[in-house]
Amino acid sequence: MANYYSDHPEIGFHLNHPLMKRIVELKERDYEDAKTYADAPVDYEDAIENYKQVLDITGDVAANIIAPNSESVDLEGPHLENGRMIYASKTFENIDATRKAGLWGISMPRRYGGLNLPNVTFSMLSEIISAADAGFQNIWSLQSCIDTLYEFGSEEQRQKYIPRICEGEGMSMDLTEPDAGSDLQRVMLKATYDEENQCWRLNGVKRFITNGDSDIHLVLARSEEGTKDGRGLSMFIYDKRDGGVDVRHIEHKLGIHGSPTCELTYKNAKAELCGDRKLGLIKYVMALMNGARLGIAAQSVGVEQEAYNEALAYAKERAQFGQKIIEFPAVYDMLSRMKAKLDAGRSLLYQTARYVDIYKALEDIQRDRKLTPEERQEMKKYTRLADAFTPLAKGMNSEYANQNAYDAISVHGGSGFIMEYKCQRLYRDARIFSIYEGTTQLQVVAAIRYITNGTYLNIIKEMLEQEVAEDLKPLQARVAKLVELYEDALNYVKEAANQDMQDFLARRLYDMTGDIVMSLLILDDATRAPELFAKSAQVYVRHAEADVNGHAAYIKAFKAEELESFKA
Repeated sequence: MANYYSDHPEIGFHLNHPLMKRIVELKERDYEDAKTYADAPVDYEDAIENYKQVLDITGDVAANIIAPNSESVDLEGPHLENGRMIYASKTFENIDATRKAGLWGISMPRRYGGLNLPNVTFSMLSEIISAADAGFQNIWSLQSCIDTLYEFGSEEQRQKYIPRICEGEGMSMDLTEPDAGSDLQRVMLKATYDEENQCWRLNGVKRFITNGDSDIHLVLARSEEGTKDGRGLSMFIYDKRDGGVDVRHIEHKLGIHGSPTCELTYKNAKAELCGDRKLGLIKYVMALMNGARLGIAAQSVGVEQEAYNEALAYAKERAQFGQKIIEFPAVYDMLSRMKAKLDAGRSLLYQTARYVDIYKALEDIQRDRKLTPEERQEMKKYTRLADAFTPLAKGMNSEYANQNAYDAISVHGGSGFIMEYKCQRLYRDARIFSIYEGTTQLQVVAAIRYITNGTYLNIIKEMLEQEVAEDLKPLQARVAKLVELYEDALNYVKEAANQDMQDFLARRLYDMTGDIVMSLLILDDATRAPELFAKSAQVYVRHAEADVNGHAAYIKAFKAEELESFKA
């Protein structure tokens, strides 16, 4: 019987990373929960075994319920009835199956009914569900919005809302408006305080809201009269049970048809303030977005995997000119690159998730007691690493998902263009990944300061010091040469001291950064598990060489005065 977890040992490999011991130690707080909750682990090995059991259950549900339902969901999609969004019929089956399997409240503490699983495991679950149906992954993974409420809401709000998410109610984050897309400072949905009823009221329109008719919404709204920038925005909790929000329109999209994208009208809707006023965009949306970006990275890896699976299976079966097409160099070249991008992208995803886990766990501990100086230093270190790696993980993997889906169609040839084959749906679904929750261009903007201030370069040089297997040392030496090219190109851009030139070349520097970081990650993986990753290490380093050499040559030949010739 198929299982989207156990069929891919590359996923489980990442549970064996050395940082996992520290993550589990922090997340489980010396296994205190074992005294109160029967399902809480008693030691590290027990915790890892728990994670594997949840992953195995999810792999089964994904392979045998969600994936078989995906075509029907894609064809039917959600629809609108009397101001309400109605899921595709098979989506209800998916939700029911994940509820019965206990796959809600993943990250929440056990005292609220959650599973208390780390981000690494949540990302694995997201990847697995996305491989089965990326549209459904959106609905399911938005439960992670509860992390923001947990971090910034009151204890009363936690007790009121978190158990509902743990039981399988859905969430949404209502940020975008018709005139405020990437520029959220322009949000104008109005929040006014109702003195008579001692609550807030929301009025206005939200657009492009994923899972927009959810049970519990986190809403960015303008609470400060007369303001026009981010300092006037606060975060609110809207409960669908209170009414006041209608779905005006459901978007008809290229892909992820199972994921409803709604336009909402707020009409005097009752809401609660989440956290402090005026910090909605400055603090809370940033936390929401970082979590969402890691979720899209996981969603992307899931589609990378499924695209590779489809292409590989077809290439093994399809015969032309008297032999299977997998024997043709042009085809196995494509397949090897797809697998290398998948393995390297997955490694980047889980490295980022590990960094997030450590600093988030320490932040959580800090709510209950003062951190030691060593713990404060650790939290600072991993916060910085997570902030640096998140835009890389989201941007690089969303682009790789698009590339793998494109190549899967190429392997299928004309059949890939026919709607009966899954690869066309993967291609349509993947296109949004490099757009929503911050386009790749915005990931570049988020990453560029870590490029120019040398953060990534220092990380890369530290990674270069790690021991690799003897047979991988020639590859490591080749990566070291790429680092020299990277540093040289970076210094060239910085010495030009021209902001427009830096902005123009930023994407190339970003791609070089991602290529080198992932090369070093896959070399480490191949050292620890050559049977899984040795081939991908060989292929990915060659891919990185082609990219980095090309970008370095482009940058070093570029002059600031040439910028005018590129303007439309």
